[in-house]
Amino acid sequence: MGLPILRQCALKSCRNSLKSTSPVFLDFLAPSASVHKQCRSASTATSGEAKPRYVLSKEQREFMDSALRVNQAGELAATLIYTAQTPQIVRSYPHLRPLMKHMYDQEAGHLKTFNGLIAKHQIRPTAMYPAWEVAATFLGWSTAALGREAAMACTEAVETEIGSHYNDQVREILSWEADAARRGEELDDELKEMLATFRRIRDEELEHLDHAVANDSKEAKPYDPLVDVIRFGCRTAIKISEKI
Repeated sequence: MGLPILRQCALKSCRNSLKSTSPVFLDFLAPSASVHKQCRSASTATSGEAKPRYVLSKEQREFMDSALRVNQAGELAATLIYTAQTPQIVRSYPHLRPLMKHMYDQEAGHLKTFNGLIAKHQIRPTAMYPAWEVAATFLGWSTAALGREAAMACTEAVETEIGSHYNDQVREILSWEADAARRGEELDDELKEMLATFRRIRDEELEHLDHAVANDSKEAKPYDPLVDVIRFGCRTAIKISEKI
């Protein structure tokens, strides 16, 4: 799927979410009174029946809203970086075309996943989309202009921060799972599925980091300033997108 189509899908999903007259919320993100009633009823069930469902607090639901908003923005930025880098890289290094396509295709798949989750849960996307689009495109183009090593250093820096961010999200949800177990409850099935999705995407992002290192990211000149600036930019973008 091409990048313009992905962006159209993201915008269409957001518009549709605003127009919906009967919004669809997952119970673990927007528990209703009926959900609490179900959980109270389940807590009186016998040991042979299903465990009661763990209901997230307001703060936990806000965490999930923020996580999905940031993840969608991050995956959009990743597709734009690879889109800007690929023409210059494959022109000078044709043998890297399959690798660049592989990494782009995975990022496009991640973006599609989060576009769907954002729409399904009626979550407001970041208002910083236009700024991140420009910044990501410039970052991809400029690092590719510096050469293959700099482009790979960009991937290393971005994936280091993104992989760490996904890992923090996984740890947070696992802490909820542990809390649920202590209460004799269990996570909602869709939250379990989301945890598995975060883990899979984290592992694919870290795979990109390994590809970058294998393709001489650490030979970029200047390596340390370049990586430090990109990593700082990623952390700043994450913090802003969590709120705005």
